Amino acid sequence: MGTITVEWRHLDKEGKTCDRCAETGQGITEMLLRLREECRGKGVEILFTETKLSGAEITQSNLILINGTPLEAFLPQATASESNCCSCGELTGREESCRTIIRHGQAHEAIPPEFIREAICRVAGCC
Repeated sequence: MGTITVEWRHLDKEGKTCDRCAETGQGITEMLLRLREECRGKGVEILFTETKLSGAEITQSNLILINGTPLEAFLPQATASESNCCSCGELTGREESCRTIIRHGQAHEAIPPEFIREAICRVAGCC
């Protein structure tokens, strides 16, 4: 049986996160429920860890790691970038930038669930 470890890092300020991280979090939760079912029958277990970051660690916010490697490394034509995040700024009280994924020339502030699925499937080989 193989094990895939998925870690999601995001800003957490008194139990709140920014809008884009909240959207990513919802997508990863829903996708992992589906993938766990799909992959269980093929002998693959998917473990999930959520790492809550302080404002000092914001450069890692909205980062998904699969077996310790950033999600975008598994996606063709995908790179990490960052953009201004007003929602993070509201939480920290200063101007902030958050991670984004650029793929096929389009910037994604929240990581789309289909990107999460594709990356995990490439690693796990079970879906």
